[in-house]
Amino acid sequence: MITHIQGRLVEKTPTDVVIDCNGVGYLINISLHTYSLLPDSENLKLFTFLQIKEDAHTLYGFVEKQERELFKLLLSVSGVGASTARTMLSSIPPTHIIQAIASNDVATIQGIKGIGAKTAQRIILDLKEKVLKVYNLDDVSVVVDNTNKEEALSALEVLGFARKAAEKAIDKVFRDVPNASVEQLIKEALKNL
Repeated sequence: MITHIQGRLVEKTPTDVVIDCNGVGYLINISLHTYSLLPDSENLKLFTFLQIKEDAHTLYGFVEKQERELFKLLLSVSGVGASTARTMLSSIPPTHIIQAIASNDVATIQGIKGIGAKTAQRIILDLKEKVLKVYNLDDVSVVVDNTNKEEALSALEVLGFARKAAEKAIDKVFRDVPNASVEQLIKEALKNL
């Protein structure tokens, strides 16, 4: 198994990258989430997953280990292939997918292009326990109020904090206080930044 590739970024598109690693160019499929996180520097390290089928060996790359682990979890669900998993990760940030699975939010998952009601329910049914265990979440029975989360995130960005750092801080607050108001989210997140 190829666990990561580090080398010089040769080509970059929203769906794939080519990394030159000691004279060998690796074509690596990526999600839009990973594309948005790619650094501007030439040197690049991606965590990878190698899918081997009868007719192809395909590499998938991720900037974050969390996204790779979620990709592997999604592949374990019957009826979800690599292209569907990549579409999911391109449509919604991994943290939102994890939260939707943990909180039985079928509507969010079903809102992704190509995911029907049965597939969304199967994803939640198959992955909820794994997601709660892998990502160390408490059982979330209340659907997370994404409006509060987005408003708090926007406020923190206006205050000059990086989006990724702000998201991490807000997610931590949500784990502790699932029904937090916008004001609570901002106050508690500021303590973690």
